[in-house]
Amino acid sequence: MRGVEKSFTGVRALRGVDLNVLPGEVHCLLGQNGAGKSTLIKTLAGVHTPDVGEIRWRGEPVEIGDPQTAISLGISTMYQELDVVDGLTVAENVFLGHEFDRGGFTDRRRLIQETRRLLERLGHGSMSPNAEVGTLSAAEKQIVSMTRALSHDTQLIIMDEPSAVLDSEEVRNLFAVVRELTSQGIAVVYITHRLEEIREIGDRITVLKDGSTVASDLPVADTPTAELIRHMTGRTVQNVFPPAAPVADDAPVLLSVDGLGLAGVFEDVSFSVRAGEIVGLAGLVGSGRSEILETIYGARRATAGTVTVEGVPLRRGSVSAAVDAGIGLSPEERKSQGLVLGEPIYKNITLSSFTRYAKASLLDERRERRIATEQIAALELRPADPERPAATLSGGNQQKILLSRWLVHGSRVLLLDEPTRGVDIGARSEIYALIRRLATEGHAIVVVSSEIEEVLGLSDEVLVIGDGRVLTSVPATEIDEHGVLDLVMKGVAA
Repeated sequence: MRGVEKSFTGVRALRGVDLNVLPGEVHCLLGQNGAGKSTLIKTLAGVHTPDVGEIRWRGEPVEIGDPQTAISLGISTMYQELDVVDGLTVAENVFLGHEFDRGGFTDRRRLIQETRRLLERLGHGSMSPNAEVGTLSAAEKQIVSMTRALSHDTQLIIMDEPSAVLDSEEVRNLFAVVRELTSQGIAVVYITHRLEEIREIGDRITVLKDGSTVASDLPVADTPTAELIRHMTGRTVQNVFPPAAPVADDAPVLLSVDGLGLAGVFEDVSFSVRAGEIVGLAGLVGSGRSEILETIYGARRATAGTVTVEGVPLRRGSVSAAVDAGIGLSPEERKSQGLVLGEPIYKNITLSSFTRYAKASLLDERRERRIATEQIAALELRPADPERPAATLSGGNQQKILLSRWLVHGSRVLLLDEPTRGVDIGARSEIYALIRRLATEGHAIVVVSSEIEEVLGLSDEVLVIGDGRVLTSVPATEIDEHGVLDLVMKGVAA
């Protein structure tokens, strides 16, 4: 790609971007949210048509006017936002749009056989081709999307944050698959916010900033992380995790979980969180971490145990009881579970408190905007436009909207599930600082993250979760990433 430019209603998303990908390499595309990565890959995938610039494929200029053209050339794309159809089976999703035909009907037998072959190639042969995708976890849906990409005669696979919903073992499996593909001459464009991943899987790096190429064809082995961060942000990011303030000995317990269980998912989970304290839940995807948060919040009805807020037990399976007691949840999938993307920022912020703005059965939107604007300023949400649709914001700013919602509501207990998923390194440091600040101000916070380093860096106390059980509870300063992994892989309580 040479000199590619793209504008939307007067806004220049790409400003002469260059990208050069070689057969059989993993080319890492880096940049903060808003740098132009998504626009660039959608241009290569045929979703957008460039205003200016040239795309050459195997040395020949091509016009990729639609996704089918890209696929016919051998370019497949795995988007960060899962592009699967919940109502269809795994096999139907994998071959959606290019089903096997037999006498005018879909050849389901071959469909299932080919899907099983591709799943085995990815190391997920245990997944049933007949499973309905809507019943799968986010990680399993990612595997379906990856399998679909391989179902075409692909020469270049674009992977946009493929590890975002995978645990450490699944990431290792993903890397093994990528290495197998590149050994066959297939090229991979790999987009990630996890800089440590490029050290393990990448060959060369291109960095975008503000819609422009600021560094290209950097060899992974010879490029220090500090240099990459400087290219991405224009500055050096150090001390990403803010120092923890000591929790006062007499700090009250705001949240107490005692013997909590959800049949078939987790059992006998007990812990407490004091005002000013951050407790982290570490473990692999599927260990029950997210389900624990959802059960505390009342979105799932516990089958055992109690949740107590400031000494008052909550009614099981009642979100309204949890919210009224001062619990707020930032869910794992913020776009599908937490935000109303088409609504403006101020509506998303006041969503859980809108009855407060009722006046003679009508909403006082002026007051809504004023309260939301105060939160936008307090949390440094950008752009600071309360009318802006939530869908147009970066991941970091969308996360700030969810935090603002519960702060406006007056919630003192915050449950944060994957608070930095899809958030770039510059915005991550802001989110970390904000979470630590909220703890310092007296909130009780529970954090779940697939990144063990993040759990350890943010938390005062860490619960290691494995197979739906608490394997150990330990101060974050007394365990490292290796210790966590050792526990969860063995599944043995310390």
